[in-house]
Amino acid sequence: MKYQEAIIEEILTAAFQDEALRDAYDEAAQEKKFKKGDLLLEQGQICRHTYILLSGAVRGFYLKDGREVTTSFCFAGDVVLSLESATRLTPSPESFEVLEDSLVEVVSVEKMDRLRERFPVFEKVWTLSMEAYAIWLEERLASLQFATAKERYEQLVARYPEIVRQVQLGHIASYLGITLETLSRIRAKG
Repeated sequence: MKYQEAIIEEILTAAFQDEALRDAYDEAAQEKKFKKGDLLLEQGQICRHTYILLSGAVRGFYLKDGREVTTSFCFAGDVVLSLESATRLTPSPESFEVLEDSLVEVVSVEKMDRLRERFPVFEKVWTLSMEAYAIWLEERLASLQFATAKERYEQLVARYPEIVRQVQLGHIASYLGITLETLSRIRAKG
């Protein structure tokens, strides 16, 4: 059985053979470069764009009592957006920070909605993307509730082998819900 991500890639590869679809997407999307430290979206802003990472890395985080709590990491091929903010037009509960210089396709949520209406393949991709996101959330919740710190770290590195090279250890520790010292001990025992 193929995972949603693989199916999405196959569908998009085939779909972009259609010149009208490709032209409509190219008209809607804008390629932008972002520098390390840039914010794609700041907590409290309404998410009005979908960001597709072509290269680089981004982290999602909440600011709670003056402390940053990392909730997600995104790498090349991933979509970055505050789903709640974009669909409800409410202030985003989280921020998205560029962790290394990144190349990103930016499409307004409004234009993406029009693409989904005009080309049913985009609606199919949206549905598959939401399924993949829901599964990721279930896995994340189960990991936080039932896995040890070491198991959470191993799961993260298995999913994103290059993460230790691309992301500060403090952000990784925050994502895992552990201290930097605990992460250092886990890594030392390797």
